[in-house]
Parts: sequence; structure tokens; C-alpha cells
Amino acid sequence: MLESDIYTVNVGPIHPSTHGGLHAEAIMDGEIIENVIVHLGYVHRSVEKIAEGKTYQQYVPYTARLDYLATNLPVLGYCQAVEKLLGIEVPERAQYIRVIMAELSRIASHQIAISATGIDLGATTGLMYGMRDRERIMNIFEMTGGQRLLSSYIRIGGVAADIPDGFIPAVMSLVQDIPGMMDEYNGLMTGNEIWAARMQGVGILTPETAIQYGVTGPNLRASGIAYDLRRAEPDGIYHRFEFDIPTRNGGDSLDRWQVRIDEIGESGRIIEQALEGMPNGEISTRVPKVLKPEPGKEVYHRIESAKGELGYYIVSDGSSKPYRLHVRAPSFINLMVLPVICRGGVFQDLITNIATLDPILGESDR
Repeated sequence: MLESDIYTVNVGPIHPSTHGGLHAEAIMDGEIIENVIVHLGYVHRSVEKIAEGKTYQQYVPYTARLDYLATNLPVLGYCQAVEKLLGIEVPERAQYIRVIMAELSRIASHQIAISATGIDLGATTGLMYGMRDRERIMNIFEMTGGQRLLSSYIRIGGVAADIPDGFIPAVMSLVQDIPGMMDEYNGLMTGNEIWAARMQGVGILTPETAIQYGVTGPNLRASGIAYDLRRAEPDGIYHRFEFDIPTRNGGDSLDRWQVRIDEIGESGRIIEQALEGMPNGEISTRVPKVLKPEPGKEVYHRIESAKGELGYYIVSDGSSKPYRLHVRAPSFINLMVLPVICRGGVFQDLITNIATLDPILGESDR
């Protein structure tokens, strides 16, 4: 029998299919992956340490840069953590606006995941479809907060300003078009036999392994576990909305892809209900210019971000700045299963698995 030598192929950190500064060291036996070593830290920006030198309000824009593809979600999680620390109540109208912005961010993030998977697997038109549709959400973000990619429109106590004229028609038009968008994504790629061959049975993540590693979000739900913090531990007013938790049972790359498409539809349902139920009133609570929580007080708050469970742990020393701040980043934890789901596959499966895990290196290297 012929024997082959074990060799290493380095993918990244400068590689378009690693979605940022990810370095994956593939240990190969011929065409078969023996192991994958994940190296992180190439885009470390010390955002947790920076928090110790910023006031609670000054730190808000830094959180938008954690998951910059779902920018309003990390900002929402941080603001809610500070509000919980200080016992701040948010007005009803602001709560509804927050939900709309959060779900728009979730859709935008999933559209990037769909687009990136398309281009990584050679379906260039898939990139065009997803980016085209996401552009409408970027226009809405620009309409509200003035920024397209990094938005700090959500603030401690509410939101920065009320929604402008034209906001509701633009969002309603988008929501009405979501079923057509989903049909296009599925029609172009899901039903394509080449696409199915690259995805089906590739990178299987079992429910047991997902739980052991602490995987959350769409990657967990693709393995058949209907766990979503918007249901399990609702923040804000999520308990008021009717929506389903999309799941799949195979846990492979195709299931992870399809769960994200399904979630776009459920986010559209939530936005539609929020638009219909939005009351008039204040858009922010009056909060002191300088926030000083009680010394020794600590809080942990988590939300269902686009990538999974995003948590903030804050410790106060009685000053206007956090004594310590830690981010429970879902992408960092989800990436830890990459070696598990790659072992025994062929080299091209590594690219597929990275794409369908959908990591964002901004929050992994925080």
C-alpha cells in the first residue's frame, strides 16, 4: 500500500474565504483533513480593555464594531446591560423601534452569510442577490442614524432620535418583498445539484457536540435544537410577538444555510408586527449625563444576536467607567467546532464549513 506524508496547508489570515483575519491550519493526509488548528488574534483591538477608559455612554459606538454586519444587535445588548445595571426603564415606542432595528440587522447579517457562502462556493450570482437586497437595509440605517455600516442609533435609555418620514413605508416595502427574496435564494442555489453536492453531508455538527462546545444561534438550530433567547429569555418586548424558531435536523452545511434563509422570513414577521403595534410617545428616558452605578455591582445580560448568544458582563466600581467589561462572543465559541466538523472531509469542505458557520472576526478577536 502507498503511504502519504502528513502535510500542512495554511488558509488565511489573508484569504477572502476566511471572512477576516482567521488563520486555519489544515493538517492533511493526502486530500483528507486530519485536523484543523484555528488561530485567532490577527485583528485584536482590545475593545474590552478600552471600556475601562471610556464612560458608559462613550463606549456605545465601540460595541457597533463587534459584529459590524449586524451592527444594531451588539449595541442593543450593551445598552440593555447598562440599563439593567442602573435600573433604567425604556419607553414603549423606543422598545418597538429597537426591535425593528435589531431584526433588520439580523436580516442584513444573514444576507451577508448567504452572499459570502455563494461566492466562496463559486456561485457569484448569489453574492449579487444578497448584496442587492441588503443595500435596502443599509439605506434604512442611513435614514435613521446617518450611518450605513456602523450604527450607534440605539442609545442607553432608548434611541438617538425618532424615526423619520419615509421610514415606515421603506421598511414595509422591504418586509413585503422578503418572501420573493427567499424564493430567489432558494431557486438559485438551494435547488442546484452542484450546490447540494458541496453542502449536503458536509461539516455535520451533532446536537451533542454543539451543546458540549456551547454553540448557539443558527448553527445550533441547524442541528435540531430549537433554542432561541428571544423565546427562552426574551429581552425587551420580544415576548409580545408571534414567530417560529426555524430548525433543521441534519446539522450539515446545507442545513446551516437554510436555517438562515428561514430566519429572514421570521424576522420579517416580527418587524411587521412591531410596525403595526408601535405606539406614540417618548423615544428615550432622561438619564444623567454622567452614569455612576453602585460600587461592586455587576450584571450579565445576553441577547440572541445574528451569530448566537451575545453576552455582556459588566462590573462597576462606582465611577463613570466600567471597572471590567467582558463580551461573550458567539463567533469565538462557534469557531471552536471547526476542527470537529472538518475532520475526515476533503480540503474544499474547510471553505464550506467556515462559510456556513458564519463567523465575524470583529467579535472573535475582541
